Amino acid sequence: MSSRQPWRLAGALALTLALTAGCGSADPGEKADAAAATRVFAADNGDITIPADPKRVVATGYAVPVLIEADAALVGISTWKRGLALMTEEDLATYDGLAKVAGETAAETNYEAVAAAKPDLIVIGVPQPVLADIDMERLKSIAPVVAIGPTTPSAWRDLSRRQSDAAGRLGTFEATKAGYEKKAAELAAKYKDALDGVDFGHVGSYGEISKGTFQREFAGAWGTNIAQDIGVAYYGEVKKKGGGGRDVSEYPSIEELPESLGDADAITYSLDPDGSASDAVRYVLDSTLWKNLPAVKAGKVFPLRYTEAATYSSALKTLDAADQALAPLLDR
Repeated sequence: MSSRQPWRLAGALALTLALTAGCGSADPGEKADAAAATRVFAADNGDITIPADPKRVVATGYAVPVLIEADAALVGISTWKRGLALMTEEDLATYDGLAKVAGETAAETNYEAVAAAKPDLIVIGVPQPVLADIDMERLKSIAPVVAIGPTTPSAWRDLSRRQSDAAGRLGTFEATKAGYEKKAAELAAKYKDALDGVDFGHVGSYGEISKGTFQREFAGAWGTNIAQDIGVAYYGEVKKKGGGGRDVSEYPSIEELPESLGDADAITYSLDPDGSASDAVRYVLDSTLWKNLPAVKAGKVFPLRYTEAATYSSALKTLDAADQALAPLLDR
């Protein structure tokens, strides 16, 4: 990104640094060169001593797009196919040029490739339960490891801040965050009157046709959380929280569609990045029960693209897509 600038820890943050000098009988100049500035970082796997200004970072999972955007000193990443459509051309070029040291799942970690990258920090961006699929002791023998993984979908905001902080790129993160918040505030003002008092429901992309279910997403889910930043209000909540994404989404049978979304004044639904509806969403849209919903009959249905954005830069695309989708409300 053209707005990227090098950043180094300074000011108050410098007070947290501990200088660890090299041992032996080296002269003062050599000792200065050997000195390592470190700090203690609170990660999902405990308080970890890490470099204050990492020079060689390996990232996996949700940390991959975050640290690419933050211009971290990456030397290896996992693949992150689900997010490629959300990357800028510049970030995609960076992604393509980096060594892939792991696959799409934590179990696909190539420890030899990680070691060959010679990292001074490893940032693991997977949910905490998935850490069981990783040989953490083996990774820790290579470099300090911080696990900073997702919880609920909307938590990407804090997740990306923590990952950027660990990699020494908090300044770049804050600049991108400010740009997103400025755009969201502009759209919130634009749609304030049109969205006032409107209760939305949302159909997500991950229903299971073979089981006859659809995905109803509530506030804080992948399909809803960014639209909420511009004032879209989603009513209701899951009947039984199941942890993670299941705290904010549920999977009723298609027969329950009128009960689930019958009270919605308007409905949004997720599209794939290319603008097409997934099979799971198409299953709902083709249903007679869908066509008889009050919101659908009233023409208050709005498709949303880029609903799986998990960084501030990619979420700008989501804001633009929401603006385009909701524009008809301004004409009512």
